[in-house]
Parts: sequence; structure tokens; C-alpha cells
Amino acid sequence: MHLDEEKVGLLIVDVQGALARKVNDSQTMICKTVKLIQCCKLLNIPVVVLEQNPDGLGRTVPEIESHVASDPHFKKFTFNAVAGTDQCSSEILAYIGEMELSRWLVAGIEAHVCVYQTVTGLLENNHTVEVIQDCISSRESSNAVLAIQNMREQGARISSFEMTLFGLLKSCQHPKFREVLALIK
Repeated sequence: MHLDEEKVGLLIVDVQGALARKVNDSQTMICKTVKLIQCCKLLNIPVVVLEQNPDGLGRTVPEIESHVASDPHFKKFTFNAVAGTDQCSSEILAYIGEMELSRWLVAGIEAHVCVYQTVTGLLENNHTVEVIQDCISSRESSNAVLAIQNMREQGARISSFEMTLFGLLKSCQHPKFREVLALIK
């Protein structure tokens, strides 16, 4: 399956507050997520930011927020952002539906809770999902491993930061290849 940049969106799930600093290998995950966001913006891929109970957990970490400040942000309280069971998740589901994007790249925390449940919800709503393995994390790495296994079994594609980007570019002749390559390095 090749990603088509005109039909792809990036969903950033709950990289917020103190919890973002407590997940396994948090600095690497945050750094790669920032690079992923920068590359998606170069490729005109829309970004949507989710925040789980931001009044309680805090806002999106500054390293990421500085790159997504002008992108849509949605507050949520359900772990599955697209459950449609409350007003917030109904708004998120409606917004994602209005975007008419069939494929979603997913990054965020925690892999075994909000990422897992949101990916499941996207799949149930007939979206193709690509989970960026090095842009997700949990406090315990075993929970992230289990989440990845379960998401794969449910039909999500599991990829890496570089694998995804080179899949988007498809060729070294892509007009943005050099700019993306500079961000990857």
C-alpha cells in the first residue's frame, strides 16, 4: 500500500503535560514526532491535534505545540477520540469525516490507551491507519509492544518515521525530497 499525500492526514494523540515526559524514551519520541510534523507540513498533509482532558493533564508539549499552533486542536475525554459517545468525540469524528481523508498517520501517547483505542475507532470508521511506531510510546515499553501487536491484528499498518516518509515521497525525484531528507538527518 502506498500513501497518497492528497488523501493522508496526521493525527497527534495526547502528547501533553508531564505524562509526555514519563513515557518510555520520551525525548526520542517527541523529537521524531516534531520531525514527522515538519515533514508532513512540507508535503501539505493536514495535522490534527488531540488533547486528553487538557485542564487536568496539561497542554501539548511546547516542542510539538510550536509546530502545530495553527492546526486544529480538539479536547477529548474518551480514550477513543472518535467514539462518538460524547460531544467532544462526536465533534472529532465529524471533523475527521469532513476532511474526506481515507488514511491517517497516527503518533502519540499512551500507545496502549488513547492511541490504541483511537486507532481502533478509526479502523471501525473505515479509515486506513498507519501507526508510526517510533512516534508512539507508553510508560512501560511492554504496553507499547502489546498495543502495536493488537493494532496490527486489527488491520492497522505499523511503520516507522523514515519508512512512512520515504513511502510518501516514493522517489528521490519528488520536488520536496531534499527538504524532507534534510529534516530526517
